[in-house]
Amino acid sequence: MTIQKTLIFVGAHPDDESFGPGGTLAHYALQGYQVYYACATRGEVGSADPEHLQGYASPGDMRWAELVNAGKELGLKEVIHLGYRDSGMVGSPDNQNPECLVMAPLEEVTSRVVKVIRQVKPQVIFTFDPIGGYRHPDHIAIHNATVKAFHAAADARQYPEAGPAYAPQKLYYSVFSKWWLKMFVSLLPLFGRDPRKFGRNGDIDLTDLVAVEFPIHATIKIAPEAQQMKERASACHKSQLQGGPPSSGWMGWVTRWLSSTETFMRAYPEASAGVKEKDLFEGVEK
Repeated sequence: MTIQKTLIFVGAHPDDESFGPGGTLAHYALQGYQVYYACATRGEVGSADPEHLQGYASPGDMRWAELVNAGKELGLKEVIHLGYRDSGMVGSPDNQNPECLVMAPLEEVTSRVVKVIRQVKPQVIFTFDPIGGYRHPDHIAIHNATVKAFHAAADARQYPEAGPAYAPQKLYYSVFSKWWLKMFVSLLPLFGRDPRKFGRNGDIDLTDLVAVEFPIHATIKIAPEAQQMKERASACHKSQLQGGPPSSGWMGWVTRWLSSTETFMRAYPEASAGVKEKDLFEGVEK
């Protein structure tokens, strides 16, 4: 009997799936794999210009609608909400909201991720790296819960309320090489931009991120069709775009070149030095 190949990305907010590993999600959807996105929050804290909120009761409703549309563009089978509220960036008042992700006990979040794993039955799971890409507290929280859930899902003694045990085979972290980020940081001041105050809200310190680098064990080549799917999915998150990525000139060329591959660290099975995979399903048992 042929087993349906299934992949799930466990992330934190609407747009994490498109602005990050969207090419990989589209890549596997195009191959006929079942591809899911388990999203912890509805992005309630993400800022948006007033025109984007028209017709929506709240920013969370608007951003979830954008995510649903993006999921269709990526070919996702389903987008799953884990039931938490956006925590905002470090030190913001939203960190103290009792419904936000960072206030939830790790065991509780892990239980919800285990339930999704046991229901969806993915062979391959990926999430953020240990610093959440850019140290967003929600990214770090969902990383911790996903790692714990990956190992717990196969143990029937753990979280029995989450359904029958199931053992996923591979766990990855979405990572990227920092050499181009270092170059980007060095160039930003030439364009009048402060790399310590990057992003829509100026709350990302890029100089802090270049100091931490994770090994790359898998490189997924993103074909033009999958790149286009990612671009269309990213465009669905119009409330979070600030002019969109550059499409012309040398910056446009860099953007297209960077989107031609997406890279991952293999967390389980632990990778030995020199491992270079071209497929996240390499070695997966049928």
